Amino acid sequence: MTIPELWTLSATGIANLVRTREVSATEVAQASLARLEAVNPALNAVVECRPDEVLARARQIDEAIARGEDAGPMAGVSVCTKVNVDHCGYATTNGLRSQKDLVARSSSPVVDALLHAGAVAVGRTNTPAFSYRWFTGNLLHGTTRNPHDPALTPGGSSGGSAAAVASGICHLAHGTDIAGSIRYPAYACGIHGLRPSLGRVAAYNATATVDRPIGGQLMAVSGPIARTIADLRLGLQAMARPDARDPWWVPAPLEGPVLPRRVAMCLRPDGLDTQPEVCAALLDAAGRLRDAGWTVDEVGELPPLKEAVAIQVALWMGDGYEALVQAAQREGDPGAIAALAGQAAIASSIGLPEFSSALSRRLGIARAWQLFLERYPVVLLPVCAELPFPNDLDLQGPEAYERVWRAQMPMIALPVTGLPALSVNTGMCASAPVGVQLVAGRFREDLCLAAGADIEARGQPRGWPDGVQSPFSSRTASNVPR
Repeated sequence: MTIPELWTLSATGIANLVRTREVSATEVAQASLARLEAVNPALNAVVECRPDEVLARARQIDEAIARGEDAGPMAGVSVCTKVNVDHCGYATTNGLRSQKDLVARSSSPVVDALLHAGAVAVGRTNTPAFSYRWFTGNLLHGTTRNPHDPALTPGGSSGGSAAAVASGICHLAHGTDIAGSIRYPAYACGIHGLRPSLGRVAAYNATATVDRPIGGQLMAVSGPIARTIADLRLGLQAMARPDARDPWWVPAPLEGPVLPRRVAMCLRPDGLDTQPEVCAALLDAAGRLRDAGWTVDEVGELPPLKEAVAIQVALWMGDGYEALVQAAQREGDPGAIAALAGQAAIASSIGLPEFSSALSRRLGIARAWQLFLERYPVVLLPVCAELPFPNDLDLQGPEAYERVWRAQMPMIALPVTGLPALSVNTGMCASAPVGVQLVAGRFREDLCLAAGADIEARGQPRGWPDGVQSPFSSRTASNVPR
């Protein structure tokens, strides 16, 4: 392949080529930088890139391989890191003007893990202010566009990461997820995203003046975003590296015991008003799983989701809500202000008794899900009730905000359980991507990935957002998404 075409390959393919010296990490980095130069002006997915540092890092990988050293399972793979985690020498802006000079002196565990695995970091990706929204834009870095259709949201809060992966700027990207911020951007950009179990991937930002409130500790995780399920598996293996800075990290195995290949599919959990296109994607995914040998039963109900949404709000925004509002007002970001205003009725009513009750209720919901998963090791349900939203729909008034919140219920609720969840792209509806969500037991990401791989293998080869129909097309990085 020519250097410009290397961006089209998978992360696993790149790592194999680099380790066997069929291509160099430097050539891969050059391809990613060329792709970034070609498409990022239209997307604004990557908000900071230092080409000299990228190429210097790639040369380090090549020199290590030349010395006969093991360069790691992700040798030469181009990755991007989100601006809400510490990356040494870069500002941890979290989309905020007030943090534009908050330069990290050390990297977070997840960034360290990717670099330890041999990855080459090519850029920092955009997020909404405070990482609050399912839309990606802020007053510091501007708006990120969906590579398939600029009228649609690229998702959030990891919208920059998903757009960078979907458009070929990088082979794999880091995302964070407290209410869908990995899964929804992957869904909106037509790729895959894995929210790992709580405790699987270590988290810590030295730039933070205090540790996160308990809601964030219990529900926020980091995970990989990629174009193939195999790449998600590779990214998870790298990210799950132990790190003493996170007491929540658990040394759980990446592979669990063999369980019955049984799936519970629910089209409208808790009465969700699921669009016909999304129902069709779920039924299609169920058919692919059955073809792969899974037993798929359609069920009318799942363990609680709506109740989990109220607990999510209580634990995330109910702890110091007024301080969150004041910070958003100081920043002046319309999206952050609207996101907090939309939860004012619930958050402002929460005192210590209500907060304590939410913590207790969380345990019961997690237990109900664990027991359900004893019967059905995998659950198939919507990522969202709708196809990807028009961009900035949440800013079009209270009714539009409520529409977004209702549709996102399957993503908001699941972090309360601590379980892993996988967003799998299944195809396109005109210019809008569509996909499904898979859930499994705690630390059973392997089951999500196994089912996701079977869904992926029985679909149509993915097309590129700029019209490239195959990763082996003769068209190259000069094609810019329109």
